Amino acid sequence: MQATATVLVYSDDSNTREQVRLATGRRPAPDVPVVEFLECATPAAVVRELDRGGIDVVVLDGEAAPMGGMGLCRQIKDEVFQCPPVLLLIGRPQDAWLATWSRADAAVTLPVEPVEFASALASLLRRKSLQQSA
Repeated sequence: MQATATVLVYSDDSNTREQVRLATGRRPAPDVPVVEFLECATPAAVVRELDRGGIDVVVLDGEAAPMGGMGLCRQIKDEVFQCPPVLLLIGRPQDAWLATWSRADAAVTLPVEPVEFASALASLLRRKSLQQSA
């Protein structure tokens, strides 16, 4: 197992980015690596960081402005070679169909509920780890 996992968090709202950090803690589950966060407040910064590589999971705020995480998710799934798994933060449970449209790998509702979020993030980190070892 790798020593650390890099999680990119996109939101224009620093409070949302903080909720993600607090819900994750040092690691979202005992069987996944310790998490290091890379925070982005603009879509351009997200694309730039993904182009650099080394991102294990992307967390996108579906309620972000000026570009929501759903549209950004669809864009990066189309444009980034071997795009990392994406966890989408959605405003309402009814928006789950939009998360599917955006091609997100998982979705949880805002505000971030720590147990639900940590479980979803850990699942994506496990999947990423299995892909790397295959």
